[in-house]
Amino acid sequence: MADLQLSAVSKSYGTHRVLDKITFKVNSGECFTLLGPSGCGKTVILRLIAGFESPDEGEVSIGGHVVATAKHSLPPEERHIGVVFQDYAVWPHKTVYENIAYPLEIAKMPHEQIKSAVSDAIDQVNLAGLAQRYPYQLSGGQQQRVALARALVTKPDVMLLDEPLTNLDANLREEMRFEIKELQRKTGTTIFYVTHDQEVALAISDKMAVMDDKGIIRQIGSPDEVYERPIDAFVYQFLGIPNFIPVAIKSGQAFIDTDAVQGAAELPLQALADFPSQRFPGPKGKLACRPMDVILSRSIHPETMVKAKIVRLSLLGPIVDYLLDIGGIAIRAQMQTEAAMAQDLLIEEGQECGVRFAEPKWFSEDGEAIR
Repeated sequence: MADLQLSAVSKSYGTHRVLDKITFKVNSGECFTLLGPSGCGKTVILRLIAGFESPDEGEVSIGGHVVATAKHSLPPEERHIGVVFQDYAVWPHKTVYENIAYPLEIAKMPHEQIKSAVSDAIDQVNLAGLAQRYPYQLSGGQQQRVALARALVTKPDVMLLDEPLTNLDANLREEMRFEIKELQRKTGTTIFYVTHDQEVALAISDKMAVMDDKGIIRQIGSPDEVYERPIDAFVYQFLGIPNFIPVAIKSGQAFIDTDAVQGAAELPLQALADFPSQRFPGPKGKLACRPMDVILSRSIHPETMVKAKIVRLSLLGPIVDYLLDIGGIAIRAQMQTEAAMAQDLLIEEGQECGVRFAEPKWFSEDGEAIR
């Protein structure tokens, strides 16, 4: 195990600056996920850590030792890391055993030690009994386990995972993300995981960082902290389905901002969500809510709810998904199907209902969270 640190790391390709003074630390034994949209520079950071690229500025350290600067960079084989790629990269002509043993053979480890180490790695990733199979005889999830075992077999200080579940189907992705977390618990390996999938990041991380499309890290924290207390509207939007209502402040009250949405009604919002008037910094902003935090009622109570129209109702198995119209603003709402049926909330399209936000978030005009 070892900690991992980037200190003011920058990287450009020609005139395009991909990373600008990126700084963060991954503690020893921690699963740290870097989450962001495609093209934001996540994989570039992983390649800098792995030694496939060199920084233009700053330092990369593993276990307290500087492994990369602009002037000097250790090669990947001297960094004591394991890397798992999106496309598995298993040798099609080698068996499971031979694939996992390959890095140890390159290191010229004695045969008996290789046999023992490979056996341990196979057990760690639940591939017992499959050692003599070839990749074409394995499922996608089993091939990904081979790639994990090959990275683990050298007992690396840090494991780097680059979108390793992207090519799996939904059920396998869910299964493998829990297996990766369990693997980390069993081995104590420091894991640096790159993904654009917020569900994976929230499920496996001890700590996570959210990057924007300009390559800037917006927020670092535990999954609970980042999800429940997003620092700005970008982080809020990236971590799940968002509902945003543009607001205008008048006489200490919040109204739908009719300048922002053509055809919207200037509807007062105090019955929808409590307005933090004393903390609001300007005349405009945003009110936000997750679909699961929208409370619906067949009865419309003007003091505690606003009126909404059901535009669409979709039964999605265990979830009912609603599209609502509130004063000309489209809002998504969701609830458990069983609860919707018990409360008689399978409301026909075109009918009206009452709405309130249970866990609202307020953001300033520039997107900063108002706490």
